[in-house]
Amino acid sequence: MGTKERIASGAQELFFRFGIRRITMDEIANHLGISKKTIYRSFKDKEELVLYLFKSKLKDDKRDFTCIQQDSKNIVDEVFCIMSRMSELFSKINPVIFYDLQKYHPKIWQLFKDFKGEFILGIVEKMITKGIKDKLVRSDVNPKVFARLRMEEIEMGFNPDVFPIDKF
Repeated sequence: MGTKERIASGAQELFFRFGIRRITMDEIANHLGISKKTIYRSFKDKEELVLYLFKSKLKDDKRDFTCIQQDSKNIVDEVFCIMSRMSELFSKINPVIFYDLQKYHPKIWQLFKDFKGEFILGIVEKMITKGIKDKLVRSDVNPKVFARLRMEEIEMGFNPDVFPIDKF
């Protein structure tokens, strides 16, 4: 692992645990046991670090989900594998990170929204279409509508109005 990847990995640990805004470059340096100067040799500022981190993370997620889709025996297997992977991902992320991205890093938030709205939505649609073809999903199900409903259902879990953090 190169310096840039090591810095991004250490920053990810802190960002996913505490949120992006709360973490300073000093804290990242202390967490990694390096100087702030070392970080600034790889990244001009925190925004560039966050962008690099999220581009890398989305690329890895895309690879993982594509592999799950290709390696699954059928839609049932695929759904369980994808849900397991998503649970693993979301269990490591403090929901405040989504707020931080929206408010303080809108370009990076847009990358996440595009990934979700294009790639993930496409995977869910393909999964449903495959299930219809294999006669494991009812033929009258509209894959586009069902996929969007599923995406909204997942997002609802992160909505503090629906699931207040102090209660759930």
